[in-house]
Amino acid sequence: MSQVRVRFAPSPTGSFHIGSARTALFNWLYAQHTGGKFILRIEDTDKERNTPEALQHLIDGMKWLGLLWDEGPEVGGDFGSYFQSERKDVYQVYLKKLRDTDRAYDKDGAVFFRLEGDRYQAYDNFKKCEVEKVKAEPQVINDLVRGKVERAEEQDFVIFRKNGEPVFHFVNVVDDICMQISHVIRGEDHLSNTSKHCELFKAFGHTPPEFAHIPLILKSHGSGKMSKRDEGALIDEYQSRNFLPAAVRNYLCLLGWSPKDDREVLPIEEIIQLFSLEGINKNNARFDEKKMSFINSEHLRHLPIDEFINLAKPILTAAKLIDENIDTDYLNSVLKICQEKVRSIDDLPSFCNYFFNEDFDFNEKAKNKILKKGEPKSRLTELLNAIEKLEKFDQVSLEELVQVLAGKFDVNTGAYIHTGRLAVSGTNAGPSFYGMLEVLGKEKTVNRINRLLEII
Repeated sequence: MSQVRVRFAPSPTGSFHIGSARTALFNWLYAQHTGGKFILRIEDTDKERNTPEALQHLIDGMKWLGLLWDEGPEVGGDFGSYFQSERKDVYQVYLKKLRDTDRAYDKDGAVFFRLEGDRYQAYDNFKKCEVEKVKAEPQVINDLVRGKVERAEEQDFVIFRKNGEPVFHFVNVVDDICMQISHVIRGEDHLSNTSKHCELFKAFGHTPPEFAHIPLILKSHGSGKMSKRDEGALIDEYQSRNFLPAAVRNYLCLLGWSPKDDREVLPIEEIIQLFSLEGINKNNARFDEKKMSFINSEHLRHLPIDEFINLAKPILTAAKLIDENIDTDYLNSVLKICQEKVRSIDDLPSFCNYFFNEDFDFNEKAKNKILKKGEPKSRLTELLNAIEKLEKFDQVSLEELVQVLAGKFDVNTGAYIHTGRLAVSGTNAGPSFYGMLEVLGKEKTVNRINRLLEII
């Protein structure tokens, strides 16, 4: 097989949408899987809607997701320019080719593509009048996702507007020819355009590329395709909420593709190895932000500790929990035990604030739940007395201590763990109880237990 060359050809008119990101990702994955080239091509001929700000959003979003391109803006390549607005001379050359073979003609100020086939008059229900139609040969599209699709165009169609600008169908085909695109991977909503594109490819004497029309992404609730107005639809939302790009990328892979073994959390290296166009599902994929959040928490949990610490520091600094004078060893110890349990980087300040604040508030719901069971004051007093006598203050010694107390006073270890956790953290959830005590140290643990004993 000759080298795979795929392209992502967005029109930068706003923020970077989840659907566009998934299309870019599937193209990038296929290029990575096959050792091919991934081209970024900008469809910026709509002067009124395309903006430099939207283009920068797009480029920043792709870089954040790790979808780096082999050819295109900022990196160049042998087939530039990669901006359609800079390719007008190329489009005129190809328009002349159609005129020279009588496949293009002027009508009402626009330029139309002439289909081949017998012509006849028929009533058009939409236009409410007689129109000329063509018995054109059906275009057979052996789509790598959808299977065999046959579509026939019935009417000549516009390829240059009245204002002289080329339309999407024309520039798309011309650029795919010029850039030697081997596979066109795009949303299923473009399938209806493909017969027009095949007509143009054949008129230019070129074999169409392979097509793979991937399923649509449906909104979380209700029916219909996910739009830019739907909650969770924009990539920059996840950037601002400190999602891990690897997690977002992982989740996007699952919107229309799966490794076929029920796994959801995978490293990108394995996804690249497993990915294939034949493995893409036909059914539309429903967006589920809860699942993305779960995948994000799993990636966060398995992040190398140095990377986790580097992500956490600015978040905790912005929350005014730490400053440049923080004890680095203490901070690192806190983050090591929090990494296993925290669901997102944004949750970290509320999750671990008591490590950096002696005057923390008690969660009233947790407090009422814990203190109404058994004899919490007795359990806390017993725990305090035992801890004060403890010489080696580490997880192993603390766990043994609690087990001994539970046996001595004939109660569950939870009676000490729940009241002890409430005393030192103000809540009933968090990292490992014994790990938390070890990190806080004996002095802070004793002081905090005394603080709760004074108010119950």
